Amino acid sequence: MDNITAGDGKGRCFVDACVCEEELVSALVASSTEQDKVQALQRTLYRAAKADPGRRFHALYDKVYRGDLLERAWVQVRRNNGAAGVDRVTVADVEVYGVRRFIDELAADLKEGRWRPAPTRRVLIPKPGLSSGQRPLSIPTVRDRVVQTAVKMVLEPVFEADFLPCSFGFRPGRAVHDALQVLVDECWRGRRWVVETDIADCFSAIPHDRLVKAVEERVSDRHVLTLLRALLRAGVMKDGSVRREVTGTVQGGPLSPLLANVYLHRLDREWAGGGHDGVLVRYCDDLVVLCRSQREAEQALAGVTRILAGLGLEPKAAKTRIVHLAEGGEGLDFLGFHHRWVRAASPRHRHVLFLARWPTKQAMLHVRSRIRELTDRSRKRLPVEVVVAEVNRVLRGWGGFFRFGNSARHFSAINRYARMRMALLMSKRHRRSREFGWWVVAFASPNQLGLVDLNGTVVAPRPFRPWRGRPNAGGERRR
Repeated sequence: MDNITAGDGKGRCFVDACVCEEELVSALVASSTEQDKVQALQRTLYRAAKADPGRRFHALYDKVYRGDLLERAWVQVRRNNGAAGVDRVTVADVEVYGVRRFIDELAADLKEGRWRPAPTRRVLIPKPGLSSGQRPLSIPTVRDRVVQTAVKMVLEPVFEADFLPCSFGFRPGRAVHDALQVLVDECWRGRRWVVETDIADCFSAIPHDRLVKAVEERVSDRHVLTLLRALLRAGVMKDGSVRREVTGTVQGGPLSPLLANVYLHRLDREWAGGGHDGVLVRYCDDLVVLCRSQREAEQALAGVTRILAGLGLEPKAAKTRIVHLAEGGEGLDFLGFHHRWVRAASPRHRHVLFLARWPTKQAMLHVRSRIRELTDRSRKRLPVEVVVAEVNRVLRGWGGFFRFGNSARHFSAINRYARMRMALLMSKRHRRSREFGWWVVAFASPNQLGLVDLNGTVVAPRPFRPWRGRPNAGGERRR
């Protein structure tokens, strides 16, 4: 792998492109045929961990460098198609080098103990929906991402056997809407005093020594523990120098969410076993506690603060508060949605009060910003079909997430905004008035240029009813 060099876009040779394509197809086919073996391994690990909560696994490292598992890890890394790390080697470079050759060399290095993680490349990305403010992101090399994914695939079933139902973030078979359904159910039961907070700098504040001890509760394989310590000590490359911290997991690496959940499982466990009142809902470092009274909520906040202090963490002061969900009162933002206790608008159901949710202001600003970027006047010479396809991709993704809520008004607003931006683009494209652009979108095209229509796609949540159920299965009207 040392012979791989990152191309600069000028001198890279694609003479063997067909051969590389064949290698990639072969790797994908091999991954699909070996998928059952990898899943069988994960099921075996999960069942063994579930059957014996006190068991510590001592023979896991040989699973990490298994060829079929590394192949599947490579497929996942390639699907994400992230940026290059400090070595500037991209996924495309690996394909040119040879996927099979890359995996065989990586397996040999892991087996012989020669593999060493490279420092991650630090970049700053804008926070969604905010014009100012950036979030640090660390990008491992492609080689290290494959190793992290393989380690995650081996360790995840072991710790999944222990994780509690209150944890929802970055877990297989659990989604944001599963956590949100708990809010709907518990508010209907009367728990409408809510402690809302998140953990300050969670990914960069977790102490390495305590994190390794948390892993050691289930893993005694010294080779796996050595590999984890090496990953944690790899450091971050910034401004040409490497900084190695004693706290934090690599936010941006495939293994980071699992390690954060392993450490924060102690919070879940102490909350569940400590006789605390209130229902905890945690999505990685974001959490709420639903309580029946103000006093209970104040005690819950004190309890969460105390438990986090014992873990070397603390709540973020700017995002910590107690909210009473009442008609006409304030709401809270959680997991991209704004939640508020409201009365049904229909005269027939005015007696019904329920927890409604819709996209937050930040979520609305974010999607509007993306649509504005895609319909900027600098793109007026692109084919209309290309621009519409890109806008539709954003609308489908954003709408697919927020459709499970009371988002009809917000969807209508985004529909209008997307059509207005396309009308402006058409007017600039033809050097005509804005009215001409509206005429093209609304009347000249039989389907409004093929833009996705979000109206009629919203499915309102219901208490004690699975959100994954088929829409309108119970005869309820779409909103």
